[in-house]
Amino acid sequence: MDVRGEAVTIPAGEVLLPADLSIPAEPVGVVLFAHGSGSSRHSPRNVSVARHLNGGRLGTVLVDLLTPAEDEVDVATAELRFDIGLLADRLAGVLDWLATERPFGAGPVGLFGASTGAAAALVATARRPALVRAVVSRGGRPDLAGPVLDQVRAATLLLVGGLDEQVITLNEQALSQLTSRAELRVIPGATHLFEEPGTLDQVAEAAAGWFHDHLHRHPASV
Repeated sequence: MDVRGEAVTIPAGEVLLPADLSIPAEPVGVVLFAHGSGSSRHSPRNVSVARHLNGGRLGTVLVDLLTPAEDEVDVATAELRFDIGLLADRLAGVLDWLATERPFGAGPVGLFGASTGAAAALVATARRPALVRAVVSRGGRPDLAGPVLDQVRAATLLLVGGLDEQVITLNEQALSQLTSRAELRVIPGATHLFEEPGTLDQVAEAAAGWFHDHLHRHPASV
């Protein structure tokens, strides 16, 4: 698969965010990644999933949601990684940029969120219902999206490790509040980070299938 890489800087409100685009030939859609607590656009797990999606002609956007200065604060305090409103604002800014600049053409957009990034992805989806058609959460905390869960119109897949018992419970609670097409899948034998052999591959396969199934449907029809 011919995939072109491009490093860009994306304006989001008053900040500029570095991002890595992977653009397949004739992409059928694009997936914006929202990384989790203490991570970045270089997250090896997200990079691995993104490469798998690229193989299915899905473009990907890996972006740092915090500036370098903010990241230094977060390393010391761990406070910004749980600022779901801030992270959602940044994602909404990137979604607006994608809609305006169209580096992948006019194809549909999905969001892939991990850990706290999943909550931010769902909040951003609720804020931009016309732009996001599908969401996948990996080991996410969708419960942190709280009051806006019933405003999400995109098809949502929640993926959780079978050994991540507390997060399974939190995802079950969030699932009950989602009014769009939503599904919870448990990956047997996986812990929170899906470090066990083969478990991240299952995440990538499930995500690719979900995006291919739902990106071409209008949010109101799912």
